[in-house]
Amino acid sequence: MTTLSAERKALLAARKWKERAETHERQRREPIAIIGMACRFPGGQDTDAFWQMICAGSDMVREVPADRWDVDAFFDSNPEAPGKMTTRYGAFLDQIDGFDAGFFQISPREASRMDPQQRLLLEVAVEAVCDAGLVRKRLLRTRTGVFMGMMYDDYARMQSEDPARIDAYTASGVGGSFLSGRLSHLLGLMGPSLTLDTACSSSLVAAHLACQSIRAGDCEAALVGGVSLMLQPQTTISLSKIGAQSPDGRIKAFDAAANGYVRGEGCGVVVLKSLSRALEEGDRVLAVLRGTASNHDGPSGGVTVPSGKAQEAVLRHALEAAGVEPTEVGYLEAHGTGTPLGDPIEMGAIGRVYGANRATDDALCVGSVKANIGHLESAAGMASLTKGILILRNGKIPPQINFDVPSPKIDWRPPIRVSTSLAELPRGKEQGVVAVSSFGLSGSNAHLLLGAAPTPVDV
Repeated sequence: MTTLSAERKALLAARKWKERAETHERQRREPIAIIGMACRFPGGQDTDAFWQMICAGSDMVREVPADRWDVDAFFDSNPEAPGKMTTRYGAFLDQIDGFDAGFFQISPREASRMDPQQRLLLEVAVEAVCDAGLVRKRLLRTRTGVFMGMMYDDYARMQSEDPARIDAYTASGVGGSFLSGRLSHLLGLMGPSLTLDTACSSSLVAAHLACQSIRAGDCEAALVGGVSLMLQPQTTISLSKIGAQSPDGRIKAFDAAANGYVRGEGCGVVVLKSLSRALEEGDRVLAVLRGTASNHDGPSGGVTVPSGKAQEAVLRHALEAAGVEPTEVGYLEAHGTGTPLGDPIEMGAIGRVYGANRATDDALCVGSVKANIGHLESAAGMASLTKGILILRNGKIPPQINFDVPSPKIDWRPPIRVSTSLAELPRGKEQGVVAVSSFGLSGSNAHLLLGAAPTPVDV
C-alpha cells in the first residue's frame, strides 16, 4: 500500500486551499441576476405604466389629497410659523386602503391594525414573485431572504393617539421588523429577514446587503424592496423647517431654480438570485447587478450634510466591485433631490469619478426620477433601480423634466449632460451599463452598477 509523502500531502492541501480561494473570489464577484420586479409608484401601478409615464415626461406631483390631511390647516409660506409646512404638494398613490385581507389569509381585524405600508408591501412582493415565475409552494422553507427598507411610522402614531384602540394586533401591525417578518412568514421563507432604515438610501442599502448575503451563501434568493407612505403631516412639517421642501411643488434636479424636493410615496420589489443559479434554473433575467457598495459620510458639515468625498468613494468602490471602467457607464440615475446644497455636491463627485478620461463626445447622461414622482425616501432607491432596469431593457433614456437652465453651482466641465428628450442608451462593448445612486439623510450612501441581461451567446 502506497502512502503519500509529507511533501505530496502539503502540495494537495495547498491546491485545495487555492481552489477554495478561487471559488470564493468567483462567488464574491459573481453578478446577481434580477429575475422579477413589481412596483406601485405615483402614475405607475405596474412597471409598464411606470415606464410609459416617465418616457412621456409626466409630472405626478399634486396637492395633498383631503384623505391624508387638511392642507389648508397646515400650510403657511412662512417657514417659522409653528406647526406649519411650506408646501401644499406631494406625489401620492390612490386607494391605499384597498387591501384584500382574505387573499393573504389575514382577518379583517388584524388587517385594520396593520400599517398600510405592510399591506402595500405584501401586495407588491407577491406580484414580484409572480413576475419572476416562482411558485409559492416551491419557495416554502427555502433559504430565501427578505431585505426591506422602511423609514416612517405614521400609522403607529395614529393608533397611539387613542390608547383605547390598541389591541393584541397593534404591535405586530406597526413594528418595523414585521414589514419583512410578515412577508417571510406568509411565503414560508427561512433566509435572513430584516427591515432597514438608513433614511433615503434604505432600499438600495437593502439591495447591497442582499447581494452580499447571496454571495456568502446565507440565502439562495432574496426579495428586496422599499415602501413609503405619507399618512400624517408631521414629517413634512419637520422637513419644511430645515428648508428641504420645494415651496412650488417641483423637483428641479440639477437646475438653476432648484429649491428643494417634494415628498412622494410608493413601493418597489425585486427578486434576486446569483446569475449562475438563475441560468441553471431557467429563470428569465431582466438585468444583472454587476457590483454594489455602501458607506457613510463620516465627518462632514453636519449629520444631514452630504459628503462629496464619501460619495466619490462609494462610486469608486462599486465600480471596482463590478470590474467596470467609468467610461463604460452610459447613464447614471442620480439621487438628484433638487436641493441647492445636495445636487452640486453629488454632481461634483460624479464628475470626478465618471467624468475623468471621458471624451467630450461621450458625455455621461445623468437624470433623476424624483422630478416625476417625488422623493420616495425609503422607497426612492427602488424607484431609481426600477427605472435603471427598464432603461437597460428598452435601450432608451427618458427625458428629465423640470430642467431648463443648468445650475451655475454645478461644475459642468466634465463631460456630463442631462437629456430633456427621449434618448438612446449608449451601448459599448458591455452592451450598456447603468449606475444608480441613493444617499440617506443620515449619511448612509449606496451605489450600484446594473448590466444588461446575458444573451445566449454570452451564456
